[in-house]
Formats: sequence, C-alpha cells, structure tokens
Amino acid sequence: MAEEPEIWDVIVIGGGPAGSTTARYVAEGGKKVLVIDGRDSIGSPLQCGELVPTNDEMRRLCPDVPDIDDLLRTPEEAISRRTSEMHIVPPSGRPLKYPFDGLMLNRVLHDEWLVDLASSKGAEYLTGARVEAVDGETVTLRDGRQFMAKVIVGAGGHNDPLRRSHWNESSLKIPIKFVLMDGKFGDAVELHFGSMAPGGYAWVFPKENGANIGLGIQKDLSRGTSLNTLADKFISNYQGEITFRGAGSLPMSGTINSFVKGSHLLVGDSAGMVLPSNGAGITIAMIGGRIAGQTIVSHLDNGTSLHNYETEWKRQMGSVMRNSKLSFRIGSWIMRLPDWILNMAFNPMTKPFVWRFVTCRKPFFIF
Repeated sequence: MAEEPEIWDVIVIGGGPAGSTTARYVAEGGKKVLVIDGRDSIGSPLQCGELVPTNDEMRRLCPDVPDIDDLLRTPEEAISRRTSEMHIVPPSGRPLKYPFDGLMLNRVLHDEWLVDLASSKGAEYLTGARVEAVDGETVTLRDGRQFMAKVIVGAGGHNDPLRRSHWNESSLKIPIKFVLMDGKFGDAVELHFGSMAPGGYAWVFPKENGANIGLGIQKDLSRGTSLNTLADKFISNYQGEITFRGAGSLPMSGTINSFVKGSHLLVGDSAGMVLPSNGAGITIAMIGGRIAGQTIVSHLDNGTSLHNYETEWKRQMGSVMRNSKLSFRIGSWIMRLPDWILNMAFNPMTKPFVWRFVTCRKPFFIF
C-alpha cells in the first residue's frame, strides 16, 4: 500500500526571502506549515546583487507599508557593509551622486537567518526536495513522496513549479551575471547605465573586503552581443581576485495580474514582486510574504477570501509598483539612445528626475 500523504495547513514551495517570510507569519498565526526547497542549503548558490535599503530608507520608498521594523529584520552578522551614497553613472563615467542608506548583505547568511526565524515560530523545512507537480491540494516530489495542504504557496522564483503549471502569464526576464571580487571599491553603491548593459544596468556594490560586480540586460536590445561578453567586458574594468561567479535572472515586468487561483498563491519573484526600475526584490518579496502569510491565517481561521492578499498588496505597494513600471518603460526607451545622448541626459538639471525614476516615485512632478 502507498503511504498516506502528510497533511499540513500550508505548504510553501521555496525557502528564499518570500517563502520563509510567508512561512514565518503563517506559523505565527498558529498554523502547521511546511517549506519545501530543492536546495540542500537555502541561500546557496548566491544569485543576486545583495543590496537592500535600510529600514528608514524603506519607509521613504514604501510609505504605505506598516511595521517595517517587525518585517525587515537583518542580523548584524548578515550585514557586510553599510552604504550612505548611490552613484548613477552614465557612459561618460561622471556620476550623479545621491544620499542612499543601504545594506550590503551576505545574502547566504541573510537567507539562512530568515529560515531560522521562521523555524523559531514553528515552520518546518524539507530541503533537497524538488517539487514535480501540484494537483489540487497535493504536492508530489520527484522522488514520489506526496504532501497535502489546504493552501499551497509558490515562492520558488520565476521558474516556480506552481506558476509553471497553473499560470500562463509571461514576464520579461532580465538575465544577470556577476562576480564577487576581493579588493577595495570605495563606499558608494554604483549603478551604470548605457551600451555596456543594453536595456538594463551594471553595478558595483562594495562589500566589507570586496564588491559584488555584475550586470543585467534585455536580450532584444543587445544587438546580438551575449550577456557573457558584456559582463566580462564590464567586470574586466576592475582589478581583484574573483572569489565567486554567479548568474540568475530577474522578472522585470512588475507584478502579474493575479496572485491567487483557488487555494493556490504566488509570492516573491514568482508573482513578479521585483521593482522594474531598480531591480529591488528581496525586501519587496518579504512585504508580499507577510501579506500572504497573514491573509492565509485569516482565511483558515475565519473563511475570509484569499483574494484579500491581492487587495492588501495593492494598498501597500500598488502606487510604488505602478510608478516603477512606468519608469522602466520610459527608461527602456531612453536606454536605446546612443551613449553620447545619455551623457547629455544625465546632468545636474535632470538629477532630481533621474532619482525619481530610480526610487519609484512619479517620474515627473506634474503628474
């Protein structure tokens, strides 16, 4: 006889920031939650630039999100460096400089800490286990094991198995490639725009004893030049020992139309919770995770609609996401222009407008 599936209140597929945050708040609500992740060690391998705003900066960027300090907890051991300035760098190399309070993470330690936080609330984790299929309330793993839950959450990134099988919305994905390099790279976070990163941007994010350096592109704007070629050329501008090479992709269309189908929810990258104008995803995914977790608890306790998740997301993040999508559309057009025009466009007169684009405010004061 086949074994009876284990039964849970909630199953979360993926234990990154979105999944672990969802699980944390589901467990805080007293529900039995299992997180399934294909990685043996959650957080590895590294797949991003590791920069997040401080909580004070997040309050300015996302003013409708409540209780930021309860949500975004970052242990000191996961902070590699604190930054106070951002440079927006056109092809000329002459930067526009802005105050920006950011945290450069050790992303692996950060994600591991989020797992520990969710576990301390009662969430359970199953790692090294890949999901083969989701059918109704049943999750089947590649090894044949089955688990059942009243609510199933897809938090497995842009290639999440629940999204692949139950949603058919397409998203623009920007491939990224980056390295960790030893050395000294100043104190400022740098975003580089121009033909070195068609339709995207390159970055230099200083860490305690080095930097995270990389770029992302829109392939249809790269005129046949490969991501590898562009990344290698940009990274070669910097001198230091490369200690890690990584790659990934970011969904840059903004949020998809619906996060909820029946008893299934998407959160984080799988729901498009990345700000298109700047690529921010870690803290945005955690905002979505808390809303999802709290909505699920209310649904299980009181029978309230899971669609309240979408309603509350729009209340907290709707205007920020709309502004970011608009900035990305306008920016994608601007970034098609030759470098010499971009050099003229990035100047002291346009400095405030550029910052509004990057920080997801309405791009023009008159709107």
